[in-house]
Amino acid sequence: MSGVLLGIDYGTVRIGLAVCDPDRLIASPLETYTRKNQSEDAAFFTDVVKRTRAVGLVVGLPLHANGEESDKSREARNFGSWLAEVTKLPVVFWDERFTTSIAEDALLEAKLTKKKRKARVDRVAAQLILQAFLDAGCPAGGSDSVLSE
Repeated sequence: MSGVLLGIDYGTVRIGLAVCDPDRLIASPLETYTRKNQSEDAAFFTDVVKRTRAVGLVVGLPLHANGEESDKSREARNFGSWLAEVTKLPVVFWDERFTTSIAEDALLEAKLTKKKRKARVDRVAAQLILQAFLDAGCPAGGSDSVLSE
């Protein structure tokens, strides 16, 4: 299967976005969106799907270190369901453990200022989520199929 996928690092204030090439080899950071209200958020995601020609969404699923789901996991799942409804695209969830700290470490290593790191960390985390999904072969069930094996 081919086509552009959007990677999403869910947050209650900011949402990081990444995109991959149509052959699903390389993920790249796209942008960070600051949430507003449901109507404006819906318009934003509808627009970004149209601009990128995305055919599917990969939403990061925050899990505890032991793999158990948390309140944030349920929030991310609810957000993913809402996104599927708004965009009419399939959504899969992918384990996002440690992606934000890895993204922060990479940005620190790049010697970016605190302000620049804050502006980029969510989209880099989304890139890491999406790249991990691509590297795993884009399993149809996302982390759910991986966790159940």
